[in-house]
Amino acid sequence: LEIGRIQGRQIAALVPHGGAVLCIQGPGENSAAKDRTAGMQETKPANVHPTLLRAQWTEESSQKAVRSWLKLTTSRKAAIDLIAAQDDSMAIGARKAFEELPNETEKERWLSLPFLGCDGLPKTGQAWVKSGLLAATIFVPPNAGQAIELFVEAFERGKQPPERALTVPVSVPPLNELKRR
Repeated sequence: LEIGRIQGRQIAALVPHGGAVLCIQGPGENSAAKDRTAGMQETKPANVHPTLLRAQWTEESSQKAVRSWLKLTTSRKAAIDLIAAQDDSMAIGARKAFEELPNETEKERWLSLPFLGCDGLPKTGQAWVKSGLLAATIFVPPNAGQAIELFVEAFERGKQPPERALTVPVSVPPLNELKRR
């Protein structure tokens, strides 16, 4: 849920006066996708209205979903203010779908909107934020380092590890640095 909550706060920072958000979610049966959506719904402002699309955690599936959505007349009438994807690669896939638009004015309008992702790996999501392809991402620290530390403590010191240990996701850039471009 926390990842979705952070994305809801990112949306609030980037569209402070409300508006419409195109949300690209993971597969409907996936618990991470469900949790991210629930968390985002919990913290997004009440005056932000999401349009939900489904993809399969890949750039290609997101590009295809957005491409299909753009063929609908409702997409032309939608005054979208931000694109929020539940995965960095899906955010890039959405960008690629908008880059394919033949109308230059329409293409520029879509590409000028803030794009949000999630996972925030240094060579992808964080690099895309630095280059301006994404307005923000959510860095989800890997669990391996923490697991090794807990194992070493248990092995060397005989300390019982906690039943559950979670890593803490963070906004990149930090929420207080996010502003509408």
